[in-house]
Amino acid sequence: MKIRWLGHSAFLLETSNGRKLLTDPYNSGSYAGTLRYGPIEATADVITVSHSHPDHDGVSSLPKPIGRVVRESKVTEEAGFRICGIDTFHDEASGSKRGRNIIFVIEAEGLRICHMGDLGHVLSESQIKEIGRIDVLLIPVGGYYTIDAKEAAQVVNQIKPRVVIPMHYKTDVLDFPVAGVDEFLKGKTNVKTLDSAFTEVTADTLPSETEIRVLKHEK
Repeated sequence: MKIRWLGHSAFLLETSNGRKLLTDPYNSGSYAGTLRYGPIEATADVITVSHSHPDHDGVSSLPKPIGRVVRESKVTEEAGFRICGIDTFHDEASGSKRGRNIIFVIEAEGLRICHMGDLGHVLSESQIKEIGRIDVLLIPVGGYYTIDAKEAAQVVNQIKPRVVIPMHYKTDVLDFPVAGVDEFLKGKTNVKTLDSAFTEVTADTLPSETEIRVLKHEK
């Protein structure tokens, strides 16, 4: 499985037979131009949307043809991907501040990949059970609108994935009032900072202990 970080919470997952899934496509230039990642030009067979905010639901701005869009907390099978949506909240107040959020567990090629969307709280025991075993965790770490570095570390400890890829943090093209990735990395071991937007994961080459991979945004 190839994992390509376009920027913010948008990742393109590509299987060995060329099937593609896009997570949370942002709307470039949204929020009065404070989101300055470039327009997404990739097409995908499936698109997951965790919630309807412009930095996560830029489906209308994607190039045509647009694949199947999944934005519900149910099980969907499409293009070789099995996708399970799990209801959570965008804040620590049961959604009263920012609404609902859907975590997606994506299965393909013997891997289980979890995209946390804009998760705003640590997980309950029932949510941990519903998520299950995770190989690759895509998790927000910037705080303010989502869990912060400390809470993200708690969630990582709750899930115990093999690979962690941080997302939704301040970069040179994101002017949101969120923290950068360094706060999340403090005190962590087994961190790999890649000079690339790509990483590749297979079921038989997963690290034996949790490894953090910091990607370079493509857009």
